[in-house]
Amino acid sequence: MATHLAVDLNSGGRRTEGYATPKQDKAPQVMRVPPKRVIPIVFLPGIMGSNLRLSAERQQHLNKGNNIAWRPDRLNEVTEFLEAAPIRRQLQLDPRTTEVDTYDDGLAATGNARESSGMRQDHSKIRVALRFEVDTPLLSDDPPTRTPRRTKEEKARARGWGEVLFSSYRHILERCEQHLNRPKRDGFWEDIIDKNPAIWGAAANPALTPLTAGELEAATKGCMFPVHAMGYNWLQSNAKSAKVLAERIQHLILTYNGQGFTCEKVILITHSMGGMVARALIHPKMGNLKDQVLGIVHGVMPALGAPAAYRRMRCGFEEGSLKMNPAPKFLGNFGNDVTAVLGNSPGGLQLLPSCAYGNGWLEVRKNGILLDHFPKNGDPYQEIYCLRGKWFGLLREEWLNPANNAYAGLTATIDLLQDARQFHLDIADTFHEQSYGHYGADTLRASWERIVWNLSGSLAESAWADYRITDDSMQGKLTLAGTTARGGKVAGIHVELGPSQGAGNQTVPLRSSDRQLLSGRFKAIFRQIGYEHQNSYSSTAVLHSTLFSIVRIAATMNWKDDA
Repeated sequence: MATHLAVDLNSGGRRTEGYATPKQDKAPQVMRVPPKRVIPIVFLPGIMGSNLRLSAERQQHLNKGNNIAWRPDRLNEVTEFLEAAPIRRQLQLDPRTTEVDTYDDGLAATGNARESSGMRQDHSKIRVALRFEVDTPLLSDDPPTRTPRRTKEEKARARGWGEVLFSSYRHILERCEQHLNRPKRDGFWEDIIDKNPAIWGAAANPALTPLTAGELEAATKGCMFPVHAMGYNWLQSNAKSAKVLAERIQHLILTYNGQGFTCEKVILITHSMGGMVARALIHPKMGNLKDQVLGIVHGVMPALGAPAAYRRMRCGFEEGSLKMNPAPKFLGNFGNDVTAVLGNSPGGLQLLPSCAYGNGWLEVRKNGILLDHFPKNGDPYQEIYCLRGKWFGLLREEWLNPANNAYAGLTATIDLLQDARQFHLDIADTFHEQSYGHYGADTLRASWERIVWNLSGSLAESAWADYRITDDSMQGKLTLAGTTARGGKVAGIHVELGPSQGAGNQTVPLRSSDRQLLSGRFKAIFRQIGYEHQNSYSSTAVLHSTLFSIVRIAATMNWKDDA
């Protein structure tokens, strides 16, 4: 008789199931009994890393056969978005009419009478099914005698793995699930145990010693670490997302306790904007979840925002040197494409450089010679983002509301920018005491530390700020006209955005990331090279430093039943 302990978070209970094996099978049979203690690992993705669906009304308005608003792993949806006009982008990616595309057992949740939620989230359709080696006590196929029999893929969907951009995040989800719950059965840990953390880019920290085998065993013994992913509506404010996720995490803890486990806290792993959501999660006036979070691993977090957000709202997403990457075309190849979405998105606007990013990151030059820089007084919201009638300001009013929504437009966006300013001020000093971080510090991956507009042609230097745009390529080339200080007319002044510069990961520069290092609030910081922002969790150094950090966090757990 072979035995198997099954745990189903939907129907409940820890139970043993058995099935007969042939008499000729003399191999010993082993019953796997998971430990009673559980610390869930909860992964929070970055902006555009959560799949979203439309309200029924907006789906009907757009005449879509399904309610997918954003699911970049689906090739047909990406293709449909390649040539989408700004009006379509604004309507389809509207924070008021979207929500996370969760795993709901039924047809109605997909807006398609022929597609169930399970069919939509079937990873095999995007050729990234779970790796065969993922097989843990809480994530394995049910035994043959179970009816209905659920596969580990189905169980992963129930854990939220289908809510996120799986092609980018599968590595961290699978590695954590497999190696935290079977730490002694593979060679993965050989690359971590007794290794100097400096090989993964650890910043100087005399207290950061190598992880020993004994420490790994002590931190993981008698405990399971089931890995969950929780998407959030990245179009909405990170403060609002934090409140929603706080309720989900509290429900998760209660669910495990209801299954007969002992579950008190979770560990958070974040990517990019997910780090800001995590900080809001533990903020007493937002998520207020600090007591239920054991620690946080922040990955490539734009701690102070990133000038790349300004660049993309004015000029679209970067094409790259070969201009062969399709990603910019569906993310938004032109400034008006991106502004129609992010200009109406509280979450997107919270990625702009905050006051703490400092002065002078937006430069205006004439033939390479600096004319001026902004902000001057530490407030980019007033000096750049909310400017009206300045060609170098963030907002082109005519790009903001192509759908002519009653609740959108310049005034509404300025209000959202002021909310973003307050959000950054509120979380400025909010870090968990068990925080670990990693980010790109690669000099070969220029990351828009500064934005430089270069003017050329004959112009009066004293009047350039008041020139008006007569032509905009929406990809970084402008033509200006105006009046000189003496009243003369000028036209045909050419302006071009300079190239990206500054070390980082092609999106978040060190000037923002190093805020974590300089805060002195982190147990460890890993400054790394060799990866691009979105795909950071495909990096071996990132995976190793993340698992190292999780074990160190887990080691701090003090269980109430030990008191």
